[in-house]
Amino acid sequence: MKRNLLSIIILALLVVNIVLSAIMMVSVSSASKKTAALVSDIATIIGVEINGLPQSDVGGAASVSMADTAVHNVEGELTVPLKKVEGDEEDHYAVGSVSLSMDTKHADYKKYSETMTEMDGIIKDIVFSVMAKYSVDEARSDSEPIKAEILEKIQERFDSTFIYSVSFNFLYS
Repeated sequence: MKRNLLSIIILALLVVNIVLSAIMMVSVSSASKKTAALVSDIATIIGVEINGLPQSDVGGAASVSMADTAVHNVEGELTVPLKKVEGDEEDHYAVGSVSLSMDTKHADYKKYSETMTEMDGIIKDIVFSVMAKYSVDEARSDSEPIKAEILEKIQERFDSTFIYSVSFNFLYS
């Protein structure tokens, strides 16, 4: 008699376990479907935004091959004073060099390529004016907005997009 009672209890627990597992599977699967749909929607939105931007806003570098790239290194080492931060009495500087990547297939490349060394003063002035807006902490933490702003100002000044990328290597003090 005890064996039959024990078997009935085990069978009842087994049925309860199956029912609870089924309930759990239904609730988890619906939640995972909603999560997958959300992730898919976000990926679609991000893909549309990236593909919807003009090439110059994405960087333009993807459309220019290395074979069609010429690099202009701005003469000399730059010592750029950075913006002062409240509470910091010390002056901070960025010391380093700047390089410009140019598209050799662009129509304006021939126009400016031979005189780029003469334009170093203009380029240095743009670098100084842009970097002076940033504190040492901002410059150290993320240089991409600085590069983007320098590139935008240089393209504005030359009234051309043959310069498609700005690179710099600065040490901050």
